[in-house]
Amino acid sequence: MKKITIFIVLLISVTSCVSTKSTLKNVDDNAPDLVLSKNNTFIIKEFSKDKKYGYNPDYPINIFYRNTKDEALNETRFLNALAGPNGEKITYTRLETCCPFPTKRSDMGAGFLNVYELKWEGQKKPITLYLNIYEKGILMVPMGLNLKKE
Repeated sequence: MKKITIFIVLLISVTSCVSTKSTLKNVDDNAPDLVLSKNNTFIIKEFSKDKKYGYNPDYPINIFYRNTKDEALNETRFLNALAGPNGEKITYTRLETCCPFPTKRSDMGAGFLNVYELKWEGQKKPITLYLNIYEKGILMVPMGLNLKKE
């Protein structure tokens, strides 16, 4: 009886980790496909006017590009296109993976957000961005950042 109870508790805890309904607010499967520049970064033409875009796990930066087999490559293509607010060179570090959500673009049926910390010279405190390699959306520069000059 004790083993059955432990098994049921374990089963409930495992299945409760991934919700069946996504909390992501800015997924757009009709968004145009992402395009690469000659510098192997994504071409970004829009600047977000939403303070939550990229800074909130419910409003991640959706960088789905063809497949998710090499997630770091797509994240690098996005982050390397960015600069600080006055064109400063940024450095970034991946902090963690978090926030599971359901997706059809993963063999597991679930996706995760990757959390990055961005820094640049003269900055008072680093910023944190949430990136999603599994879903599509309009790619924009988050508020407070700029595009790198080519």
